Amino acid sequence: MQDSAVVGLRDDRWGERVTAVVQLRTGQQATAGELTAFVKERLGSVKTPKQVELRSDLPRSKLGKVLKADITTRLTDPEPGSGASQRSAG
Repeated sequence: MQDSAVVGLRDDRWGERVTAVVQLRTGQQATAGELTAFVKERLGSVKTPKQVELRSDLPRSKLGKVLKADITTRLTDPEPGSGASQRSAG
């Protein structure tokens, strides 16, 4: 994994759904399901994100910080070509 961010997305049932957005290192391969299983084994079901998104890159500020607000916006109102590759909802 190159980098990741965790955000809360609106959920009608629970109020908020924990979503992990993951950027893999160049040449690495993993599915959203594999990452979910990996985390679940180590942290348990309660701490495992309910959704995992794989992205080719994460939005960053000029200082290199991940822009979580931009991630949330992109996930709630996705645009074509946003870099989404896989999704897993648990």
